[in-house]
Amino acid sequence: MRFTSSHLLLSFCFLFGVGLAVPAQADVLLNAKLVSVPGVRLQDVQAQIGEDGKGGLTLSLRAAKADVTAMGWRRIGLNMQGALQRDPRMRWLFDGTVQLAGAPGGALSNAKLSLIVDESANTLQVDLNQGKTQLTTALPLDQPSHAQISLKGLPAGWLQGLLGTMWSGRVTGGRLDAVLALDLQDNGIQTSGEFSLDGAGFDTPAGTLAGQSVNGNGRLNIDTTGGPARIHLDANLRGGELLLGPIYAKLPEHPVQLGLDASGHRGVFELSRLRVSDADALQLDGAMAFDAKGQLQKLKLDRVQAHFPAAYQRYGQAWLTTLGMRGMRITGQLNGNLDMAADGLHSFSFDTEGLDAADSDGRLAVSGLRGGLDWAAQGERPATTLGWRALQVYRIPNGAVQSHWQSRGGDLSLQHALEIPVLNGKLRVADLEWRPAALKGQRLATSLTLTGIDMAAFSRTVGWPEFPGTLGGAIPALRWVDDRFELAGGLSVNVFDGFVDITRLSLQQPFGPSPVWTSDISLRQLDLGAMTSVFDFGSITGRLDGSVDQLRLVDWNPVAFKAQLLANGGGRISQRAVNNLTSMGGGGIAAGLQGAVLKLFKTFGYKRIGLNCTLQGTVCHMGGLDSEGDGYTIVEGSGIPRLQVIGHQTQVDWPTLLHRLKAAIEGATPEIR
Repeated sequence: MRFTSSHLLLSFCFLFGVGLAVPAQADVLLNAKLVSVPGVRLQDVQAQIGEDGKGGLTLSLRAAKADVTAMGWRRIGLNMQGALQRDPRMRWLFDGTVQLAGAPGGALSNAKLSLIVDESANTLQVDLNQGKTQLTTALPLDQPSHAQISLKGLPAGWLQGLLGTMWSGRVTGGRLDAVLALDLQDNGIQTSGEFSLDGAGFDTPAGTLAGQSVNGNGRLNIDTTGGPARIHLDANLRGGELLLGPIYAKLPEHPVQLGLDASGHRGVFELSRLRVSDADALQLDGAMAFDAKGQLQKLKLDRVQAHFPAAYQRYGQAWLTTLGMRGMRITGQLNGNLDMAADGLHSFSFDTEGLDAADSDGRLAVSGLRGGLDWAAQGERPATTLGWRALQVYRIPNGAVQSHWQSRGGDLSLQHALEIPVLNGKLRVADLEWRPAALKGQRLATSLTLTGIDMAAFSRTVGWPEFPGTLGGAIPALRWVDDRFELAGGLSVNVFDGFVDITRLSLQQPFGPSPVWTSDISLRQLDLGAMTSVFDFGSITGRLDGSVDQLRLVDWNPVAFKAQLLANGGGRISQRAVNNLTSMGGGGIAAGLQGAVLKLFKTFGYKRIGLNCTLQGTVCHMGGLDSEGDGYTIVEGSGIPRLQVIGHQTQVDWPTLLHRLKAAIEGATPEIR
């Protein structure tokens, strides 16, 4: 990729030769409509030799348009001016300037040029300087298509034209030094040599290949003859960032070995050999390919050895973030391979002798992971074993387990049922089939049974007020369809001497940035006395029935539901509970019962309590037992004094309602606002 200037030098040589072929006398002018040499096409060429008034000669060469197909240059303007003389050794010497117009990266827009033509040595030497950039070339006069080139401080942007013949990317910065050999042929170039990079950068329109502030050195071969451009690279890179499809690397300051064989044609780019060796973090061998739009068409990693945490910090952080796992803490090692193409996943395997991993949100954590999995879309793979010392999902701890797996015909199946200890109970996984290659439709199916899950332990784990009870239930079918989990059957929680049943459960993107939960919930005969004591709401006795239908949580926050709560069997309600229920509906106490009278009684008898809320957007549409004019009944009293609680706000801002409820269960006096 260091050869843009060498093509230009060939055109210089030709033009300079034209000047030398003209008799050495003043005011000689040569015009040519078209001049063509191998790889270079010049239009509207003008060469002029004149006297400088000091006994010497001046040489002026101009070309309105220069095309160098092999390096992707089109319509470049050329202007070369300077003094021409012979030295005592009969060499032609030229000192002057060269200016190119429209060259990529502003290449040689105003450069100093020195030429030495030594016919006895059959050599042309060219020296170019522009700012910090120095370029020296030597080539035989009888074979001007071959050159030895030395580059120092060359702006990487000068190579944009050449790179454009191989792929759709663009250079964004950096400089390079190089020592190269170049052969220019009718159908392209061949070049090889050593180079060093300082702060190099590049990107592509699709953003799948990119680099920034990359430093390094190595050896490079490029051949654009006989078909697609072929590149061979062996380099040591230090610092900066690289993106190769799904692989993002934040390179360390110590050398990372990069080896590749690549080909490019009309934007299609393929790495038939890719090798990365970072001693304390990652070693991999593989291949990948991109189409003309920069989309990944193939990724095959035949050998991956990762050592954590360095491998995560340098190479895995961005990829795992796209999977919803942020701020991971990983220690241990992992070996594996991967084969995927544009049509999906073909195979993968991994094994580890010990790995601990946890995300920063507490949604997923595993410790003591040992064993592995081996899957292929076709045929059958050897059976594998995978176990862990502890597994945590959404902060819920799961005990140690050993699982056995096998891949057949594209399904990765659990070979024996699992019993996983969970919160003093058990989760039994009877069977499980996973289709890793499925991009849509059913991707996983399993059946689960929960028994004896301790609700007090569950409450402590999720940060709820602690209350007794057990959770159990059978889930005959849990399916992963498209990007969501669907539950057939249901879960039943035995709590507060009653039952909470969860049905029609669906969980979308469970480990994504905004999980979506939908379900229906039924409440059956919950003991209100036990329930209100746990939540410090104020005392209510009796039994509660109800439902929360069409519940929808986004990132675990309610955005829609239709709730109906009813205590229909009568009981007693405390003064504090009356106040809290009143605040929920923004209402007051009816039937002439004044605050002074209310304070004379600690509890009141009631016949019915009912409260409804339908959440739509950020507004909760409130209701109760009966509608009366502009209000609705929340508490229908019985006995003396007869208590009647009326709600007047039929539409309540949801954040306001949450504020009132939070204040109520924390023992504060709710505000009605």
